[in-house]
Amino acid sequence: MTTDIDVLVLGGAGVDTIVHVPELPLPFADSYLIRPGIVTRAGQSGDFVSLGVSALGLRTHHLDLLGDDHEGDLVRALHRDRGIPLTEVPLPSGTRRAVNLVGPDGRRLSLYDDTRSHADDRLPEATVRALAATSRHAHVVISHPCALALPWLREAGLTVSTDLHDWDGVNPYHEPFALAADLVFVSAARLADPERTLRDIAARGRARIVVATDGAEGAHLLADGELTHVPAVEPPAPVVDSNGAGDAFASGFLLGWLGGEDPLRCALYGAVAGAYACTVPSTRAEAVSRPELLARVALLTGTPLKGGEPAIR
Repeated sequence: MTTDIDVLVLGGAGVDTIVHVPELPLPFADSYLIRPGIVTRAGQSGDFVSLGVSALGLRTHHLDLLGDDHEGDLVRALHRDRGIPLTEVPLPSGTRRAVNLVGPDGRRLSLYDDTRSHADDRLPEATVRALAATSRHAHVVISHPCALALPWLREAGLTVSTDLHDWDGVNPYHEPFALAADLVFVSAARLADPERTLRDIAARGRARIVVATDGAEGAHLLADGELTHVPAVEPPAPVVDSNGAGDAFASGFLLGWLGGEDPLRCALYGAVAGAYACTVPSTRAEAVSRPELLARVALLTGTPLKGGEPAIR
């Protein structure tokens, strides 16, 4: 089958308003003076994965619902400026938005506007199937419309990845995504026993590879039943913000995975991309480039890839 798209990203389009705070949790006060200011920019999980894999040289297409509003214009401009194709479906309730409180150490607390999502939101089946027919892989964000599209992606024969973010390992909302994907990412932040959760996902679902990212502690990689700790990578500059690090890790991992690299090498790509993301202020949407990632990997391992970079198979 001829494909025009390496990674079809479903969901996760929106805008964030970034508010820097003196500490997290933020003590109650009548007011705070905020520097370096309050900034609203395009970029939520699907946008960041689209940006990440596109910057790494993968042919990318993003599909999601967007409102006819200022926030939607910001998302459209981000994709247009970065040359990332975007198929949008009208969202009457308005483009999804959130407020991110960012502490001095780069940690963040996200407040999502739940009025922008409704139970009857849908990605049209014909649109999903048409894009899937020319795609190699789909990365699915954990929004309700995307859950309904999972069977269509499977019927099209695509491999599927997803990011469960800060799942607690119990909430049933995440299970359709966890069990339908071939490659699952999850944050270890709320997992009481990461290994148990990873093995449960692998035992009950389709995934051969499950990864729990754990910030400065690195990541836990379960591949074909074997659990390995993947150490964190030293960031190339001071850490300023953790926003988007998980999406960057997934993007780097996908570069290796779609290029046929072994899981440990893929995880190293992810670690390098995630470390880079932590050096980017949350007011910007920026991803590591393919040459920079590969150069960093070569420096860390002393074993550059044959031919200099992974083939996209």
